[in-house]
Amino acid sequence: MSTLLSCHRRQAAWLVAAAAAVFCVAAPVHAQGQPIKVGLMLPYTGTFAALGDMIEKGFRLYVDEQGGKLAGRELQFVKVDDESDPAKATDNVNKLIRRDNVDVIVGTVHSGVALAMARAAKESGTLMIVPNAGADAITGAQCAPNIFRTSFSNWQPGYSTGVVAAQKGYKRAMTITWNYAAGNETVKGFTEAFEKGGGKVIKELTLPFPNVEFQALLTEIAAQKPDVVFAFFAGGGAVKFVKDYDAAGLKKTIPLLGSGFLTDGTLQAQGESAQGLITTLHYGDNIDTPRNNAFRNKFAVTYKLNPDVYAMQGYDAAQLLAVGLNAVKGDVTKKDAMIAAMKKAKIDSPRGTFTMSPQHNPTQDFYIREVRGNYNVVTGVAVKALADPGRGCRM
Repeated sequence: MSTLLSCHRRQAAWLVAAAAAVFCVAAPVHAQGQPIKVGLMLPYTGTFAALGDMIEKGFRLYVDEQGGKLAGRELQFVKVDDESDPAKATDNVNKLIRRDNVDVIVGTVHSGVALAMARAAKESGTLMIVPNAGADAITGAQCAPNIFRTSFSNWQPGYSTGVVAAQKGYKRAMTITWNYAAGNETVKGFTEAFEKGGGKVIKELTLPFPNVEFQALLTEIAAQKPDVVFAFFAGGGAVKFVKDYDAAGLKKTIPLLGSGFLTDGTLQAQGESAQGLITTLHYGDNIDTPRNNAFRNKFAVTYKLNPDVYAMQGYDAAQLLAVGLNAVKGDVTKKDAMIAAMKKAKIDSPRGTFTMSPQHNPTQDFYIREVRGNYNVVTGVAVKALADPGRGCRM
């Protein structure tokens, strides 16, 4: 009897041990099989709503091209409307980090909102990819190993436009923008390059975001008679500014140059008022490469829309995430290895190949574009392989 009981006990112990072994092996496999949670914090209402929509479409297009998975893992999207409101940004991003436990945050458009997001990502260690907002501090003083950008720093398009303005021989410039991080930093970039090239910015005009009452400032431009005006606006504000500038008669007398966001995604609404405007940006509609042509065709077929710079940046945010995930075979717990791969990434982008600066900002060409019909047509290169200086970054 005791021998039989002992046998039963040994058998029971073996079954418990076997079950435990199966559990230990199966648990990580089960975790690895769960979808990767991607938090999309973008503007889905307000001035920048169309921009947020294009970023999401671009991101999803790349994922769809990979069969709906990245590194063999399904993606689960968790969306938050940031409303382009910095006052709500910290609460909104913490919903994704603390409530939804996302593996990566993708966002946003508004620089003020993105700065709050970057602070939260830095504190929590959550991987963050910025598909638009150009706030210099994100890859400058507020940089972190887990924060990457696939778009630009505000300094870059401002600087490249300043180079073009100086090369055209303009000597006296005025600038106009919203009084917030994106506008002010873009203007600083323009001023740096323009004055380095022998010009002088005689006055900087600003108005509160998202105010679009431009008339008083346009009257001041008419009175000052500068050689050129540099403008930074985007979305609905860019539409109204370009139309108002034309209606005031200034387009015929004072050349208008802009960061490319002035005319990207806005041309249909701007109509004739935008024709002939020159901007600089890291993308143009007619970059004639197999990569860009394939992207544009696939986007147009999928969404019945022409892609713009925002769609391209969203597409490349997904590309960069894929580089990290492929390096770890989809295991998002291996964050250091993901980051190491993303730092070394060479992205085959519709804009042209780009790499990451030490501060995790794209080092990329900036193009001269002229509005012709409904397209921003590339007519040359303003600056090749332009890297943001990343001032204040300590990683």
